[in-house]
Amino acid sequence: MASPAFEEIAETFEFLDDWEERYRHVIDLGKAMPALEDAVKVPATKVTGCASQVWILPQIEGEGRGAVFRFRGDSDAIIVRGLIAVLHALYDGLTVGDVLTVDAGRELARLGLNDHLSSQRSNGLRAMVERIRSLAAETAAA
Repeated sequence: MASPAFEEIAETFEFLDDWEERYRHVIDLGKAMPALEDAVKVPATKVTGCASQVWILPQIEGEGRGAVFRFRGDSDAIIVRGLIAVLHALYDGLTVGDVLTVDAGRELARLGLNDHLSSQRSNGLRAMVERIRSLAAETAAA
């Protein structure tokens, strides 16, 4: 289950002819995201397992599995900012319960990211997905 915003990215990727265009689109998505304030770029929001600096700031509305999952993110690497934007489109606005059911690997595979990211970037992307799922799981259990 993917959000309408993610479906829009997937449709755009279908129309782009090659990976270079898709890569530029991911970068543009990252550039369009508002930056996080330095005050929230703290160890509690930092994602471990990424070669770049990555922060994910949860903004969960409500409690339990029905809570709405929202987050903001940032990175010091422009392509990683774009990957955060893709994850934002995939997860932001879903309920915590739905976040836990999203098959991120399958959804991201639709974009062909696995075939074109370095192993370091792929590991970082997995770390971001794990962080998002962990945040959702904590809320669902509360």
